[in-house]
Amino acid sequence: MNRRNFIKNTLLGAAGVLATGTMSGCAADKLLNGGKKMKILVITGSPRKNGNSNTLADNFIKGAKEAGHDVVRFDAAFKSVHPCIACDKCNMSGQCVFKDDFEFVKENIIDSDAVVFVTPMYYFGISSQIKAVIDRFYAINSRIQVAKKSALILTYADTALKEAQPIISHYEAVLNYLGWSDSGKVIASGVWTAGSVNNTQYPKQAYELGKNI
Repeated sequence: MNRRNFIKNTLLGAAGVLATGTMSGCAADKLLNGGKKMKILVITGSPRKNGNSNTLADNFIKGAKEAGHDVVRFDAAFKSVHPCIACDKCNMSGQCVFKDDFEFVKENIIDSDAVVFVTPMYYFGISSQIKAVIDRFYAINSRIQVAKKSALILTYADTALKEAQPIISHYEAVLNYLGWSDSGKVIASGVWTAGSVNNTQYPKQAYELGKNI
């Protein structure tokens, strides 16, 4: 697929999300690994080791492991992932010009059954660290356009759900383009300072999402 078709399909995919919504959980389970042991790749984007989103990632992973799944974690903020520079030398074939920690993502995302994105909201968007990882998906685009489960865990200081909607829409557009299905979201609002998520319902929600993905 060339860049022009990639852009066209991405725009059409985003329009499809707005027009038809996402697949229901029950329908997705019939298509994807119902009752089977899965390999789950968790990609986090917070540079705070003890931050709220990383706390929720820990709880999700605990639930997933208790359910018998294999979990691989990639903390983007503590790795070296060069931003995509649109050189197009990969030709969407997997041979990126940069040899960095994205190689770990590449090795684990292709054969994963589920991919989970965990990010704080930074200036009304996902963190730049996790965005750099997602942008590099371009190099392996054709290899990950296969049925997978996915989930979103988002933390932010505001209490208005409308402030989270751009991130949710971005997430859903990516899933629609890749052919992945949403297995759930934990949208944790009203958490700002490190540790403020601990006395909320959100850690339990993340744990349950991991246990039931």
